[in-house]
Amino acid sequence: MYKNIIYCIVSIIVIFVGCENQNNSNDWKLIWEDNFDDNKIDWSMWSKTPRQTSDWNNTMSDADELYNVIDGKLILRGIKNIDYPNDTSLYLTGGIWGKGKQNFPIGRVDVRAKFTCAQGFWPAIWLMPVKDETTPDYYSELDIMEHLNFDDFVYQTLHSTYTLDGNRSNPVNHVKPEINVDEYNIYSVEIHTDSITFLTNNKITYSYPRLENLGDAQFPFDKFNYYLILSSQLGGKWVGEVNMEHLPVEMTIDWVKFFVKK
Repeated sequence: MYKNIIYCIVSIIVIFVGCENQNNSNDWKLIWEDNFDDNKIDWSMWSKTPRQTSDWNNTMSDADELYNVIDGKLILRGIKNIDYPNDTSLYLTGGIWGKGKQNFPIGRVDVRAKFTCAQGFWPAIWLMPVKDETTPDYYSELDIMEHLNFDDFVYQTLHSTYTLDGNRSNPVNHVKPEINVDEYNIYSVEIHTDSITFLTNNKITYSYPRLENLGDAQFPFDKFNYYLILSSQLGGKWVGEVNMEHLPVEMTIDWVKFFVKK
């Protein structure tokens, strides 16, 4: 009980500090943005996400109809598989990532996006670390936004070696802020040396603290550079079965911005 109280106090302190930092936008310097204003995907910074066996990417396809840029907005689609008989998946989804092309230092990421609500649809915006032989052997993942089905909220979650070992409540590793699903929303994460702060529409939703007595397995996040993943997925254990009558679906990205501290 005493330990839980200490965790709560630390989290509250971090949130107040985060609020103070958030109010001073001059703390941040924009280092890269993609506004999709050229009405095409910049393949020097992005690649189509390949299909693999995980729930989040096992329906990915490179079919051109899943990727479009219209009026300066990136559209990633999910569709019934009608026209691709050599592909055994019942439905196909589009996703892009910066793996091998993006290498951003810790700072802040903002993404303005909206998406279709549909049974079995799982759009996500998230960061994964750039790893090589010099980086530590810790797991790090920052889920800036995940949405399921017809929920009126999104998930903002972090994962580490510590949380994967079952430690998801001390401190809590996620938050579920409510959103207007019919509108664009801005989803953000700030990576600090002592905390991870999630925001929605520039309002802090949660700050996760570094706890010094638990070491880097609990807080590896400032040890890496990162690349961004924008994924549209259909089906999986978490999101559930897909209602084919709800297809096609879309996630629309207005812009992406990376910042560092001045």
